[in-house]
Amino acid sequence: MPSPTPGLSATLTPLCERYTIPKGAHDEMCLSPGGVRGHWQYLARVLGDMGLHELSRREDEARRLVRENDVTYNIYGDPQGLSRSWPLDLIPLLIESEEWRGIEAGLMQRAEILNHLLADLYGPRAVIRKGLLPLELVYSHPGFLRPCVGIPLPRPRALTFYAADLGRSADGQMWVLGDRTQAPSGAGYALENRIVISRVLPSLFRDAHVHRLATFFRTLRKQLAELSPRGVEYPNIVLLTPGPANETYFEHAYLANYLGYSLVQGDDLTVRDGRVWLTTLEGRQPVDVILRRLDDNYCDPVELKEDSFLGIPGLVQVARTGAVTIANPLGSGVIENPALLAFLPALSRHFLGEDLRLPSVETWWCGDAQGLAHVLSNLENLVIKPVHPGLGGRRIFCAELSNQQRQELRDRIAARPAWFVGQATMCMSTTPVLTAAGLEARHTVMRSFLVADGADYLVMPGGLTRVSQSAERLVVSGQAGGISKDTWVLASEPERETSLLPERGEARPGLGQIDDLPARVADNLFWVGRYAERAEFVARLLRLILQYDFSGSEEESGCLRHLLAALTQQTTTYPGFVGEGADQRLVDPEPELLAVITDVARRGGLAQSLQGYLTASRSVRDRLSSDTWRVVNQIDEELRSLQQIAPGQLGNVADELDNLVNALTAFAGLTQENITRGRGWLFLELGRRLERAIHTVRLLRSTLVPATGVPQQRLLYESVLAVVDSLMSYRRHYRDRVDVARLLELLLYNERNPRSLGFQLAHIEAHVAELPREPGPLHRSPAENLALEMVTAVRLADLDALSAVDAEAGSRVTLDHYLQHLGARLPALSDALTASYLRPAAPPHQLLRMGIRGGS
Repeated sequence: MPSPTPGLSATLTPLCERYTIPKGAHDEMCLSPGGVRGHWQYLARVLGDMGLHELSRREDEARRLVRENDVTYNIYGDPQGLSRSWPLDLIPLLIESEEWRGIEAGLMQRAEILNHLLADLYGPRAVIRKGLLPLELVYSHPGFLRPCVGIPLPRPRALTFYAADLGRSADGQMWVLGDRTQAPSGAGYALENRIVISRVLPSLFRDAHVHRLATFFRTLRKQLAELSPRGVEYPNIVLLTPGPANETYFEHAYLANYLGYSLVQGDDLTVRDGRVWLTTLEGRQPVDVILRRLDDNYCDPVELKEDSFLGIPGLVQVARTGAVTIANPLGSGVIENPALLAFLPALSRHFLGEDLRLPSVETWWCGDAQGLAHVLSNLENLVIKPVHPGLGGRRIFCAELSNQQRQELRDRIAARPAWFVGQATMCMSTTPVLTAAGLEARHTVMRSFLVADGADYLVMPGGLTRVSQSAERLVVSGQAGGISKDTWVLASEPERETSLLPERGEARPGLGQIDDLPARVADNLFWVGRYAERAEFVARLLRLILQYDFSGSEEESGCLRHLLAALTQQTTTYPGFVGEGADQRLVDPEPELLAVITDVARRGGLAQSLQGYLTASRSVRDRLSSDTWRVVNQIDEELRSLQQIAPGQLGNVADELDNLVNALTAFAGLTQENITRGRGWLFLELGRRLERAIHTVRLLRSTLVPATGVPQQRLLYESVLAVVDSLMSYRRHYRDRVDVARLLELLLYNERNPRSLGFQLAHIEAHVAELPREPGPLHRSPAENLALEMVTAVRLADLDALSAVDAEAGSRVTLDHYLQHLGARLPALSDALTASYLRPAAPPHQLLRMGIRGGS
């Protein structure tokens, strides 16, 4: 390795005052105190020239990009929940090309060995008959799925996607710490890390000659297409996710978008007539390949984990007939068993006739008598792992345990030795991390990814690097709060830029994916629209209420009482300002207002509506553009700000409500401009228009039906126009003071006003007419009938009659009955849409047609 340039370390000195390499650790950047490795010299020079202030500014920019792109990773039990931002360090990990070629060759060999092993364990099981693997190691492992024995595996490489965790020991040797073969996660995060860092450090990235990642993902897409059992030119490939609650759901949506696949959950797929189908509003679409991010056992409640609600009943049987290809195959979790690391050298010689090029961390399986004896006698120096996550929790660093805890662990191991392995404790290499005080050395692990590519495997150049949360910790894990890094494999010369977009001559016809809309997705889009509109309407009303002086004139206080009552009726947060105890709350409205604004548990309140909006949005994040996601993330931040407002600080809410209304308005504008006018957009729009119609009816009924005094009435009516953002429109049209007939003309009848009830109903009628219909007689659907009934009722409305006051009742009785009727029909329309399109119940069906052994 080249020696460092003399004096170069001086440029890093201001950044490295706290850069202490742990005793016995190999440092990726430094040869020794005062020296920098040859392939780090250019980066070190640039970092030194930038200085801490500029590096901190750029790291803030990286955090902003991660936050705006809503890159998240859920640590279970973390208070931030699903919105925990992905931690990314600015300083990349560097690997020189010569070393990478050796690592690459070792990883390709390892993937080949595990591919042969997977085929053998679910086929002839020669490795067990020949004594290369103990029978108990395989048959007692929860990852060995007996229903999957004999299922035909894709040829020549069943293990389509593979990942290995790598760590470097004190002597500079790279070791494999573990294998990931079920549904390896992290490739999408590695890509996002690269995109962010290349934007924040553009010239450095360009001049460093970093190997690109796009070729890896092009190969993945090509390989999955070739796995189609139908052999069609453009197979239907879906990415199966457990759902938004999963820790890496961001990556699932990100990869589905990047690769051009439909992101589906188990209930979007069904098995009929020996095939897997994607159930969409347009009908059933055959599925050829499933790229799964769901663990083996959860994929089929019929033959695997019977209480799973995440899988597809009958999937194993369809895989058995070869009518669908699953990547990676069901049952591949058995070769994630860490005990296999102890037997891999022998397996390498058996399958390939070669010694292992990339060694595994030294491992002892406790199911073997010698292995058990070694582990129990050397426990304080080892890391203990269960052979399967479901058998004994996570890895344990025994050096950190007390004597009593070690004894308890010995007893657990002795009771079920086959469940545990012991591994040598490795002081993993360190790499620089940027902190507020400069660079610090942190322990690091790299996950590298491989994809089958014809006769061989292709290795992603680099991978996902993770570093420990603090300099003292050896544990490097995302669930332990670890930080991620971009990984740069340095080329000797500039690389040609590549892209996942098709090159000339590779253009393909549209797949019709725009309208391949599962009912679950349509339902979430519908509720995204409803919750967004609900939150905006309530925020506008609250913002207006807070503009009034609670101890102002009689006119102002009278108007305020009506608006507070309207708030309760809009949000349905009863009793509020209209039910029992309302008089006391009207005297001191602040506690009730704060509860409506900030309490997520308050059903119908602003915070609860925003939380519903965010939950529904995250369920369809693959359907929304990057710009739209930045706005969604901004709305999430506004919700957090609102929840931090303490009692007695109601005056601080107004600015937050302004920001919230602006963000919700931006969301509405982006969905108009950035979403293709397919079925998804129709349901989003239907949700928005339906919710706006419901709130308009409620507002008009709560404010116009009572006949109030003239001064108070004028202020109240102008307030109504302000809430629906139509005050300026009214003044331009009529120029004089407000009266009820003209107000109803603008907010009820005028279909050119985008805030009027007539406008909403006209658009609802048009959108409902565009929805797919069952073949049969040409008659209107229940939803079409309701939409036509309501829009006709508005168009035929007698405004004079509606605005007239019944002298005996002292209110507008006709208007009350009219709005009450419309207010009942709007929820009925929502129910009709739900019954026809959103989450329809699937009738019982036969899983496999008798006699069919393959796909059509």
